[in-house]
Amino acid sequence: MYQPYPSSGQPAGPLRPRSAAPVLTAVKLMYAGAAASAVELIIGLALIIVDIEAAARGQFLGHSLATPQMRPLIITVWVVFSLVAIALWLWMARANSQGRNWARILSTVLFGLATLHLRGDFTQPVSHTGFGVTVLYYGSSALFVAAWLAGAAAVWLLWRPASSAFFKPPGFTEALPRQV
Repeated sequence: MYQPYPSSGQPAGPLRPRSAAPVLTAVKLMYAGAAASAVELIIGLALIIVDIEAAARGQFLGHSLATPQMRPLIITVWVVFSLVAIALWLWMARANSQGRNWARILSTVLFGLATLHLRGDFTQPVSHTGFGVTVLYYGSSALFVAAWLAGAAAVWLLWRPASSAFFKPPGFTEALPRQV
């Protein structure tokens, strides 16, 4: 007959403190960033598919393409990069909600890379194939800015003093200052 191993009544190790409110808000902002990236994926696909006239001329959003047959490659690359961005948002949200300090650092690095990308988003020429394409392009840019703002707020919340205890490893103690 099976008998459970008697417990000493002591927890197996130090418990991680409950998630701080700023961390929970940051995680929600990361989910919002993932949603904005998903909508951006759909708008980007619409831009690629609708911009047929420019593709026929060998142009896509002001960039020269070798042939219109490059469109399937462009669609594939767009979908892959967009899915990677969505996956990174979701991964960072999950890891930060679990109190992983490396995720807080990596989220900050990814936000820095997004900041570099943000500058390029506004220096790119717009295709002049029609009003609808221009609206889609600026809609996509507005969504990227919204995702960037969500990332900025999330990073700020992750580094707030109220969040620091949640990201410290269990059993972490700070060294006392040396007495001279």
